[in-house]
Amino acid sequence: MTDDKPLLALRGVRKRFGPVQALDEISFEIPAGKVTALIGDNGAGKSVTIKTISGLWQPDEGELEWDGNAVQMHGPRDSEALGIRTIYQDLALCDNLDIVQNMFLGHEPLRHRQLDEAQMEMDASKTLKDLSVTTVRSIRQPVASLSGGQRQSVAVAKAVLFDAKLVIMDEPTAALGVAQTRMVLDLIKRLASRGVAVMVVSHNLNDVFEIADRITVLYLGRSVASGPATDFDRQSAVEYMTTGAATRAA
Repeated sequence: MTDDKPLLALRGVRKRFGPVQALDEISFEIPAGKVTALIGDNGAGKSVTIKTISGLWQPDEGELEWDGNAVQMHGPRDSEALGIRTIYQDLALCDNLDIVQNMFLGHEPLRHRQLDEAQMEMDASKTLKDLSVTTVRSIRQPVASLSGGQRQSVAVAKAVLFDAKLVIMDEPTAALGVAQTRMVLDLIKRLASRGVAVMVVSHNLNDVFEIADRITVLYLGRSVASGPATDFDRQSAVEYMTTGAATRAA
């Protein structure tokens, strides 16, 4: 798949909540096998954009295109059926369950009307190994015992396990230390190298410029800049985020 035919494209998307115009003519593309960073100040519309792509909210105007075809998503199940998986900041993991149980939660395979624990363990182990997640002591250890980076790894592995084509990550390195941040950034790069599209929402421009192939900047509900990461530098990114325009090209 080339950039000429993006995996996901937003075309003139608008979303209003009462008198508040949350999104106003949002347009950008997400190609497969690339990391697209979505950046913007607080209130720029990042969360509304994520939830629109995830099917939680339907746009009032504009459209979403998936693999070149217009799609309508009436709920998260429609989004997931396309292969879109969203990992929010809370990760939606259950601390009282182990890694395997979390990865299969709601999708447990049965064998003779019993949980197929052996298959679950085998599939979980393979997925973690394929993603080079090697720091967990045991796939049966409780998620509550994991570090922040390991928890992110489990959330990503859960998405990959069910054939995600686009993984959306909301502030994946927030509140992580240096070593844990490195683990997550490397994991994002590996995801893209497997052909998975990744959209990262982040305030951390150091992370953004390390991993992003493309950058889209939102300002007051509008997409004010979008293109290859090489078209931006930190100064122009900050200017777009804070004023909606840049005084010079990167």
